[in-house]
Amino acid sequence: MASVAFLSSSLFVSRSSPFANNKRTENRTFLQGGVRCKLVEPLQFSNGSPCIPAFNDLCGPDFLPLNYSRDFLSNNDRRLRIFSGTANPTLSQEIACYMGLELGKIKIKRFADGEIYVQLQESVRGCDVFLVQPTCPPANENLMELLIMIDACRRASAKNITAVIPYFGYARADRKTQGRESIAAKLVANLITEAGANRVLACDLHSGQSMGYFDIPVDHVYGQPVILDYLASKTISSNDLVVVSPDVGGVARARAFAKKLSDAPLAIVDKRRQGHNVAEVMNLIGDVRGKVAVMVDDMIDTAGTITNGAALLHQEGAREVYACCTHAVFSPPAIERLAGGLFQEVIITNTIPVMEKNYFPQLTILSVANLLGETIWRVHDDCSVSSISH
Repeated sequence: MASVAFLSSSLFVSRSSPFANNKRTENRTFLQGGVRCKLVEPLQFSNGSPCIPAFNDLCGPDFLPLNYSRDFLSNNDRRLRIFSGTANPTLSQEIACYMGLELGKIKIKRFADGEIYVQLQESVRGCDVFLVQPTCPPANENLMELLIMIDACRRASAKNITAVIPYFGYARADRKTQGRESIAAKLVANLITEAGANRVLACDLHSGQSMGYFDIPVDHVYGQPVILDYLASKTISSNDLVVVSPDVGGVARARAFAKKLSDAPLAIVDKRRQGHNVAEVMNLIGDVRGKVAVMVDDMIDTAGTITNGAALLHQEGAREVYACCTHAVFSPPAIERLAGGLFQEVIITNTIPVMEKNYFPQLTILSVANLLGETIWRVHDDCSVSSISH
């Protein structure tokens, strides 16, 4: 049985990728006593666990130029702090490792009744603080923890507080489609703002209008470059590719993906939803016969939409089907559906941690740590992040 592939912060960058044009002008240097990751042999597992290649201390994807000198780091390290919540500590550590910093010391615990307690274990007075905490399942617990972390930093006199939210929960409740519905995305945006955040850094929001719900600046980065570079390593002929949107609402996302993937043709799965987390496939718009179909979405929750779409693609003659998404929510019965043999490969990122019990042979996990780490540097240094946001 093939093992799950996990690409850590050392993102794979193909020289044939459209993102491999930028050359490094100089290597990133690291703080004295900072975190240094040495190149080691990949750990090989025979039990279906992932192969995790580590990265050396000067590496990084070519679409992220490394232009920070030792002087910059030494002069600014005392003013930059990164703290991790409990939702995804592995990703937080990878971000800190990429940046050559150590995670800030923070105490987070639950009382017997479930209340959350947060205390910073070091001074952040006058500092630029970044709090890494996706609001992944359990969504309410992790969201409340983020709010309390923000409040703790505000009361500790942090100069700027940036909520780094790799996965922004409640983003699907972004409008009223029926009467008497809430718009929870706006409510959560208000909570984060009122807690004291000065800025939000999010990855692949469910819909672009969610940025407008915040009354503070939002830096919106996309996981597309990470996935595109990995697909470029597959050396699939551009004449054989077709990018597929699993629903009409994702057409803009799939079109942008197809344009960067050798301007591949686009197909659309037309479905009619009968209820929440229940999807019915109706028909296919476009030609996939004999093609390698790449289905693109922002998240996979119960996997009903994407597996029904994959079944339709096989019926229409697709040779292989790949599923690509940024956020792997993986609510039951997603694993059973995805491992059912419809997909050649399921490619996700680590914005949400995937438990080892949910690994399956077709799963590939790519890391967005370098992408988020570089964005944090540019926000801290007041540089543009537009070159890595699209």
